Amino acid sequence: MNTEAATIEKIIARVKEYNPSVDHERIMRAYNLCVEAHGDQLRNSGEPYYIHPLEVSYILADMELDADTVIVGLLHDVIEDTPYGYEKLKNEFGEQVAYLVEGVTKLDKIKSTSREEAQVENLRKMILAMAKDIRVILVKLADRLHNMRTMKFMSEEKQREKSHETLEVYAPLAHRLGISTIKGELEDLSIKYLDSVGYYEIVEGLKHKKGEREEYVNLIKETLGHKLEDMNIHAHISGRAKHIYSIYRKMYSQGKTLDEIYDLFAVRIIVDSVAECYSALGMVHELYKPIPGRFKDYIAMPKPNMYQSLHTTLIGPTGQPFEVQIRTWEMHKVAEQGVAAHWKYKEGISGETAQDEKLAWVRQLLEVQSEATDSEDFMKSLKIDLFADEVFVFTPRGDVVSLPLGATPIDFAFYIHTAVGYKMVGAKANSRIVPLDYQLKNGDIVEIITTGHVKGPSRDWLNIVKTAQARSKINAWFKKENREVNIERGKEAVEREIKKLNLNPHDLLKNEYIEPMIRRYGFNTLEDAYSAVGYGGITAVKLAIRLREYASADLDIVIEDKIPTAPEQQKKSSRPSNGIEVEGVDNCLVRLSKCCNPVPGDDIIGFITRGRGVSVHRASCVNVREDKLDDESRARRIRCMWAEGVSQRYHGEMQIECADRKGILADIASVVSENQINIVSAVSHAPKVKVAIITLQVEISSREQMNNLIKKLYRVPGIFDIRS
Repeated sequence: MNTEAATIEKIIARVKEYNPSVDHERIMRAYNLCVEAHGDQLRNSGEPYYIHPLEVSYILADMELDADTVIVGLLHDVIEDTPYGYEKLKNEFGEQVAYLVEGVTKLDKIKSTSREEAQVENLRKMILAMAKDIRVILVKLADRLHNMRTMKFMSEEKQREKSHETLEVYAPLAHRLGISTIKGELEDLSIKYLDSVGYYEIVEGLKHKKGEREEYVNLIKETLGHKLEDMNIHAHISGRAKHIYSIYRKMYSQGKTLDEIYDLFAVRIIVDSVAECYSALGMVHELYKPIPGRFKDYIAMPKPNMYQSLHTTLIGPTGQPFEVQIRTWEMHKVAEQGVAAHWKYKEGISGETAQDEKLAWVRQLLEVQSEATDSEDFMKSLKIDLFADEVFVFTPRGDVVSLPLGATPIDFAFYIHTAVGYKMVGAKANSRIVPLDYQLKNGDIVEIITTGHVKGPSRDWLNIVKTAQARSKINAWFKKENREVNIERGKEAVEREIKKLNLNPHDLLKNEYIEPMIRRYGFNTLEDAYSAVGYGGITAVKLAIRLREYASADLDIVIEDKIPTAPEQQKKSSRPSNGIEVEGVDNCLVRLSKCCNPVPGDDIIGFITRGRGVSVHRASCVNVREDKLDDESRARRIRCMWAEGVSQRYHGEMQIECADRKGILADIASVVSENQINIVSAVSHAPKVKVAIITLQVEISSREQMNNLIKKLYRVPGIFDIRS
C-alpha cells in the first residue's frame, strides 16, 4: 500500500518504470483537464476533489496497467461530475479513453427501489462491463479502494453500508480477478468499520507480539536461505503477517482468541523455475514436519483466477505452525496483480489471447445474468458462482474443472456442454456410479453417462444444482418446451393483477407502456414477459405495477373514474381489522402472518386461508410470492392496505448477526429501551463459534420506527448485520 500522497510526477515516473516509451505529455494533459474540470469541488475531507482521481490513477499505475487506463483513473469522474462530456474526451484522448470513462460512469447511475435491488443492478452492470472490457472493473476497484482508505470522513451509516458492499461484492470480485493486493486491503478496511472492536483487538495483539514474531520468522528465513544456497537455488525469501480479515475470520469461525491462533504468518519463497519450486518444497519438508492435509499444489491445478503456488503448513522449530508458499517470479506477479499481470493492451495486441480464455467465467456470468429476472435468485446464484469456495475435479481425459463447493455431477455436465447436460442419465465418480445429488470432492474423476438422444432435464434438478450456469440451462429447456402454456398462464396472471389494481388490462396493455416495461426487465417481446411469469422467472405483480407506473401520467383521469363513491368504497372494503383494509371483503377476520411480521409502511398482500380469514404477509414474503404458488393458490391472493388513522402497536421482528461476546444482549436491550420500545421476546443461538444470531421481537407502530431502531443498533460494537 502506498502511504505517501500521489502526485502527477510520481504517476508518470511509475508508468515509465514498466513502459519507458509512454507518451507522458498525454498523461500530463489528462491531469490538467482533471484539475480544471473539478475546479473548486471538495471531498468530504475538505481537500480538493482532484486528489481522489490522482490517487486512483496511482493505484492503476502501481498495477502496471496501460497508459489509457492510467488516464481513465484521472478522468473517471469527469463525465459524471463536470460539464465535460464524451465527445470532449474522445477528441482529446481517443475513443478508448472516452469509452472506458463512460463505462465507469454508467456503473454509478443506478435507479432502484431498494438497497438489494441497487446491489444486484450494480453487479449486472459490472458483469456487462467486464465482458466488454475488463479495464472498466479495474478502474472501479481502484476507485473503491481509495474511497475505503478515506472512509473516516463519511457518516457512520455510510461507512457500514459501503463496507458491507465492499466485503460482499468488491473484495470477492478482486479475488476472482486474482488481484490479491487489492482484495486483502479491501477486506481489512471493511472489517475495520463493520467491527472496529474486533479489528483493533487484532491490530493491538499483532503489535504486541511483533518483535517475538519477527525473531521467529528471521530464524526460519535464515535456515531456509542457507539450505537453498547449498542447493544452488537463487531465491528471494520473505515473511509476512496474514491479513487482519483472514485472522478475524479464523478467530470467529474456530472460536479462538488471538493467542490460540499460531499460523499468523507465512514465509514466501520465490525462485526462477517450476522445477526449483518442487525442489524447494522437498527441502522444506525435510527440514520441518508438514501438517497432514495442509498441502495444496496450485501449480499443477491453478485456481480459476490464474493463481499458481505451492502451499504447505509445517511445524516450526519451537512447535509453532507456519505456512510456506513457493512460486516463481512470474507466478508471484500474477498472484499480486491477477488479470492485470498479462495485460494485452500493454503491447497493443488485438484478437483472442490466452488471457481471454482465462476470463471465460465472465462470459458464463453474462449468460446467466441475461436470463435472470428475479433479483433475489440472481444475487444468490451469483454469490455461489463468483464468491464460493472451490472444488477441483477431473474429466476422464485429465482436464481440471473448478466448480463451487457442493457442486454435483449435473453441474459438471452442464459445465462441459449444454448438450451433455440435456442427454445426461447418470454419473460416475472414480469409476463408481454415484447419485445425481452427490457432492463432488477434490480430486474426483467424473464421467457423465449419456443417452444417444436428447432426454431433457428433470424439474427436480433445480433443487440439486449449485451453479447458476446449470440452473439457467435447465430453466431454458423448460422455457422452450412449455412456452405456449407458460405464455397463457402468465397472461392470465398479469391481467388478474392489473384488475386487482382497479384498472382495466385493455388500458395498460398498450405498446407505449409495454415497450419500456419489457426493456426494463430485459425481454424482447410481451410474450417473453408472459412466459417468464408462467415459468416463475418474474412475478405478475412486478409487471402489473411497472405497467401502471409507465401509464400513470396518461391514466390519471381513468383511475379517478374507477375510484368508487364513498358508499361503494365502504361496501367493498373490510372494516379495519388489525389496522388493515381488505379489498372487496366486508368484515372478515384479518391476522398478521408470523412468518414475515409485516408492519405499517411495508408493502402487503392478503392470502385467503381456509377457515381462518385473511392472512396478511409482506408482498416480498416467499410464502405468498406468485412464482412460488400453484394456480389455485395464486387465485387466493387478495389486495389489502394499511388503514389510515389507525393507531396500533405491532410486533416487528429482526435477526441480528453479532459477535458472541459477553454483555452484547444487554447492550442491545439498552438501545431498545432508550428508544421507548418494548421487547416482546429475544431468542439467541450460535450457528458458528463466536457468532450469535439473536431473533428480537419488539412492539412498534411503524416501519419508520423499526428502521430508526436498526440504525441505532448498528452502533453497538460487534453487530455485523441486521435483517428485518
